[in-house]
Amino acid sequence: MLYTKVKVNTAAPKSPQANLLIIYTGGTVGMVKDKHGSLVPFNFQNIIDHIPALKSFQIGLAVYSFNDLIDSSNVKPNHWIEICQIIRQAYDDFDGFIILHGTDTMAFTASALSFMMQNLTKPVIFTGAQLPVGVARSDAQENLVTAIEISLAKRNLTTPMVTEVAILFSNRLIRANRAKKTESVQFDAFESENYPLLAEVGTYIHFNEGALLPIKKKKRIIWVDSLCTQVGVLKLFPGISQEYVKAILGMKNLKGLVLETYGAGNAPTDKWFIELLKNAIDQGIVVINISQCIGGRVIQGQYATSAELKEIGVLSGADMTFEAATTKMMVLLGQGLRPSELRKKLVTSICGELFNVENSFLNFIPA
Repeated sequence: MLYTKVKVNTAAPKSPQANLLIIYTGGTVGMVKDKHGSLVPFNFQNIIDHIPALKSFQIGLAVYSFNDLIDSSNVKPNHWIEICQIIRQAYDDFDGFIILHGTDTMAFTASALSFMMQNLTKPVIFTGAQLPVGVARSDAQENLVTAIEISLAKRNLTTPMVTEVAILFSNRLIRANRAKKTESVQFDAFESENYPLLAEVGTYIHFNEGALLPIKKKKRIIWVDSLCTQVGVLKLFPGISQEYVKAILGMKNLKGLVLETYGAGNAPTDKWFIELLKNAIDQGIVVINISQCIGGRVIQGQYATSAELKEIGVLSGADMTFEAATTKMMVLLGQGLRPSELRKKLVTSICGELFNVENSFLNFIPA
């Protein structure tokens, strides 16, 4: 694996309050200006020099820094597997994990990790920055310090407040698989339109305990290290052609398709369009329907323009984000499940990623 481990001296006592591991993959958060004024990654051995507030924590802190730092636009599923393996190997040695990641694909990586590490008993918090730590008005220090405080928070003296994968950004804690990047110039880069915030940070950190996943001490952690990337995306638009849809569905070795429809899951009712989708499903390609809208949910059959999709076997993605639907499909396809089991799990909440009103017996937050 391409990383090095650094123990950070925070002047913690011999028996620290907790031990946290920071995993730095790359991104804006770890950049400073060199003597020529160019932005370059800083050495995490000197993180205290750049974020002196870390000295106030009575914790043991270590950093895994990728040797080959990744611009988040270049992040690939193999990087998700690598991050998951790092956490798995270090899980028993640390009380929480903070992943520093570029913002452009953070929601994808965080969503994927939520499905690759199920039944967590410790916090895994993603954060980053819109401005580098070495730039005036940077949000890097506040985001990292707040992520540490949230990682240390307890429901009681022993139980972590957060036992899931989440994104901390601009004083808001968001469930990883509910997050979407909606801003490129404002500090509040991420939104969670279909699920409440897990916590809001002001003078105090206010946790929305009813929204947090409950701890699952009696369930073993499920680690996933196999993904299938043979997934396609079909985003509908007025005037979409038969040739275009046929080209997407005709991709070699295609196993899954995320269909981005209008509104509450509506799509054209043209005969050719329905027949192409039906043929793909009959050939074993699993198709899941999500809305192009940031808020709201798919309810197939609510309108006539989605009833036929339901009839031919298109699955409802309910209120899942595009990032969650895509990464969940990659994770589940990679497990080699039977077709019936795959379809059932795609529409069932695994770690709080969806609420399917078409199947009201499904739990909003799984036990």
